[in-house]
Amino acid sequence: MSDAATNAAAPPLPAGETNENPADIKFWALVGEDMRAQEDGFWAQGFWALFNHRFGNWRMSVKPKLLRAPLSLLYRIWRKWVQMTCGIDIPYTVKVGRRVTLEHFGGMILVARSIGDDVTIRQNTTFGVKSKADLNGKPMIGNNVDIGVGAVLLGHIRIGDGAVIGANSVVLKDVPSGAIAVGAPARIIER
Repeated sequence: MSDAATNAAAPPLPAGETNENPADIKFWALVGEDMRAQEDGFWAQGFWALFNHRFGNWRMSVKPKLLRAPLSLLYRIWRKWVQMTCGIDIPYTVKVGRRVTLEHFGGMILVARSIGDDVTIRQNTTFGVKSKADLNGKPMIGNNVDIGVGAVLLGHIRIGDGAVIGANSVVLKDVPSGAIAVGAPARIIER
C-alpha cells in the first residue's frame, strides 16, 4: 500500500454480525491451539483474552438473536473481566488468525482490522486509529509478524508477512514483508 493509499480513508469495518474465527478448524480445537501457543498455556492471560475473543465470534453463529442474547451478555461481562484482570483488550470484531501469541500480559489494546497467523505480540502494545477523522483506519497485520514491547501501530496501515516491529516503535506507515521497523516514528532498517 502506498503512502497515498495509507492517507486515504479506510473502507468500512466489518459489522461483527458473523463468526470470523478461522474456518479451517473447529472451535475447541482452535481454543486448544491458542492455549498451546501461550508460554504458560491455560494460566496465561493471553490465552484467556483469546478464549474470550474466540467465544465472542462463535456466539455470532448462534441463531436466532434471542438464543444468542445470553451468550452476548456473558461475552460482554467476560470481556470486562479480561480487561480488568489481564490488561488485554481484543474485541471480537478483530479478525484473528491461528497460533497468535500474546506474550507476557498487560497494557495490550489490540484494536486492529486483522491479525494474521503465527503473530507474536508483547506487552504494552497498542493497535488502533490514528485520527478521529478516520475511525475505520486500523492496522492489518500479516502472518509471522513479531511485535516488540511497547509498540504502537496506528491507522490504515499494512504490516507485511514476516515483518519485525521493534520495541517502543511507533508505526504510522506500511511495513513491507520481511522488513524491520524501529523508532518513533518507525523507519525501515536492513535485515
